[in-house]
Amino acid sequence: MGLKVFAARLFAKWTAGKIRKTAAEPIKAQQKVFEELLRKGRKTAFGKDHGFENIQSYKDFKTKVPVVDYEQLSNYIERIKQGEKDVLWPGLPLYFCKTSGTTSGAKYIPLTKDSLPNHLNSARNALLCYIEQSGNADFVGGKMIFLQGSPKLDKLPSGIPYGRLSGIAANHVPGYLQKNRLPSFETNSIEDWETKVDKIIDETIEQDMTLISGIPSWVQVYFEELIARSKKNSIAEIFPNFSLFVFGGVNFEPYRKRFEKLIGRPVDTVETYPASEGFIAYQDSQTEEGLLLVLDSGIFYEFIPSDEFFNEIPTRLSLADVELDVNYALVLNTNAGLWGYSIGDTIRFVSLNPPRIKVTGRIKHFTSAFGEHVIAEEVEKAMSQAQKDFGWKVSEFHVAPQLEPVEGLPYHEWLVEFEEIPDHEGLEKGRASIDKAMQAQNPYYKDLISGNILQTLKIAPLEKGSFNNYMKSVGRLGGQNKVPRLGNDRKVADKLVTL
Repeated sequence: MGLKVFAARLFAKWTAGKIRKTAAEPIKAQQKVFEELLRKGRKTAFGKDHGFENIQSYKDFKTKVPVVDYEQLSNYIERIKQGEKDVLWPGLPLYFCKTSGTTSGAKYIPLTKDSLPNHLNSARNALLCYIEQSGNADFVGGKMIFLQGSPKLDKLPSGIPYGRLSGIAANHVPGYLQKNRLPSFETNSIEDWETKVDKIIDETIEQDMTLISGIPSWVQVYFEELIARSKKNSIAEIFPNFSLFVFGGVNFEPYRKRFEKLIGRPVDTVETYPASEGFIAYQDSQTEEGLLLVLDSGIFYEFIPSDEFFNEIPTRLSLADVELDVNYALVLNTNAGLWGYSIGDTIRFVSLNPPRIKVTGRIKHFTSAFGEHVIAEEVEKAMSQAQKDFGWKVSEFHVAPQLEPVEGLPYHEWLVEFEEIPDHEGLEKGRASIDKAMQAQNPYYKDLISGNILQTLKIAPLEKGSFNNYMKSVGRLGGQNKVPRLGNDRKVADKLVTL
């Protein structure tokens, strides 16, 4: 056993013990974070504007601090970008994470000296929990690849650096991992995704890759290109010591069957839930369902029942009052200076002690043209079952309403890119299975079918490469970008069909 592997196992045992101790008293951990956030927040412009000096409890906090999205916080952000100190958090942020996807253009999420450890340590802790549970630390002795955005950073006129979160994190990889990490800084800095994948393959194809990390859709492209280039049958033949796949950002289940075929043998997986706004949760167990909330790392969580989110005065709950199996919109208060910030995701608790969650979708990504409010968790579960039962090989899919069909009632259209398009009989059996699963999961959808408001869903097979072509057409190919699984209109669907 190498020294690095031995040290990793010792450190994993110690760290996992600390994490379990915190998780056993989650309300206490969250209260401590809440008090610390208030203490430092009182010194800021936001804290003064919102009467932090008069806040003595979470109940007080809810009356003083509204739930906001990025646009509603952007005036404060703009002041920080100009170099003003003590606006949302004491001092100036170390970085801004630049992300896309808001109505006002790019988002600039502050990353402070206090919040940076949340991102770095949580990613590390996810791996340490895996090592402690599985006993497998051998991967630390091999090469590791993280498919991510460019680590190159630009600077605002105020001097504050900005870039993608994964790029910022790449600049803080500890020295003991630098020799193991691929691809090179130069290759990681390539912006064009297709060129970048070619260069990554150049650098990795002859290496002893043991850990691979990234968003499943882009890792799948990397795997397919590797196999084609190497002329071998599987990733296991190319990387015989590959033993751990780390992913985040999307539900892995719809990809699992395809990955099993590409890899050629089972490998362990670790799921993480990182966001520019904070590292929220990670898989701490190989046997228990769900992701453990990061409880003591500068984030105080709030939860709004998702069916109340758009109410004028929705219910806001702390961790102390949540329930199992309820869909909640997630709200963050962080030591990066985000206050009452709706991250846009929905989650549900699968365990309360310790608090473990599943990500169920996006509060604005749903299909509800007729009040059915179909969410990502429902469509992913239905598709996963069809893949399992009928051997479907699906690369990607998107669900949108078809309000004006050529004939018949409106319906939900599932645009599916298959690795191999099933024959007519297989397609029809899978379609019927998915529709049955959707009716079983969503009573509103079932009522619309039985009430002759909707007809049963239809499958639209797409040519291979359709989703990549779509992402390329909107300038979001590769990196941390994801195709929305659901649309409440046909903006994505019509573009997919056209491409």
